[in-house]
Amino acid sequence: MTATQSPTDYRAWLGRTEEAVDELSRNLIKRIAATFGETAPAVGQPLPPLWMWCFFQEPVVEAQLGSDGHPARGGFLPPADNRNRMWAGGRVEFIAPLKVGAEAHRLSTIVHIEEKHGRTGALLFVTVRHDYSQHGQLCVREEQDIVYREPNPPKRSSAQAAEPADWNEAVAPTPTLLFRYSAVTFNGHRIHYDQAYARNEEGYPDLVVHGPLTATLLQQLALAHGDGRALASFEFRGVSPLFVSRPFRLEGHTNEDGSLALWARGPDGELAMSATATLR
Repeated sequence: MTATQSPTDYRAWLGRTEEAVDELSRNLIKRIAATFGETAPAVGQPLPPLWMWCFFQEPVVEAQLGSDGHPARGGFLPPADNRNRMWAGGRVEFIAPLKVGAEAHRLSTIVHIEEKHGRTGALLFVTVRHDYSQHGQLCVREEQDIVYREPNPPKRSSAQAAEPADWNEAVAPTPTLLFRYSAVTFNGHRIHYDQAYARNEEGYPDLVVHGPLTATLLQQLALAHGDGRALASFEFRGVSPLFVSRPFRLEGHTNEDGSLALWARGPDGELAMSATATLR
């Protein structure tokens, strides 16, 4: 398939499903906790929100990886050849806690595929729903928006007017932080650790901070200012990339309806990610 094919070429992928089973191992959870500077929950305690992204990775041998470091395309996800893949955003509903130390199940379904055309060329959007369950109970329902873009330099967002923030935190994204997050998520995408590839092949000026990493930091900010309440839902949207060794800020405030507005801003004031959290 080429980058200019119509959306109807991808209809065969709609409704496709994939299942994965994983044990929410405390050994891996200790590594995740160290990555984020958090305390690792004990066996039987709830898995912190969004840490499930570090599980359910189906490992493949290096010979089965594409040139970008992701598993070769054309299996569960559509091939979208000659395009660069990125995670654009998502929506997560927390129904019941996943428990540390027990086996969990994930059912993934492709629920939407759409071709769009923007200033940087053709964009293929694929939405995948993930249902996470444990002991037969649905615990988390998530929709991930994945976008495949033609290999043009990524759009850089200009600085947008800052919203008033009730709280903010500084983050210094070091090469070690990016390495550790790639390791705990078993993410081989080379934009996060191979500087030459990030610059020469995908058009970035430096190593890229993982979108899910930024999203996880934003949900931690929500919990830190949520008066002890648990997350009921979380949604986020990537706006512009963040880069290694360029400090950024996490900011947020409480909306009139009690939800939390959250966002990440790059060193030049550019909006990098926006998010909304509801608590219960």
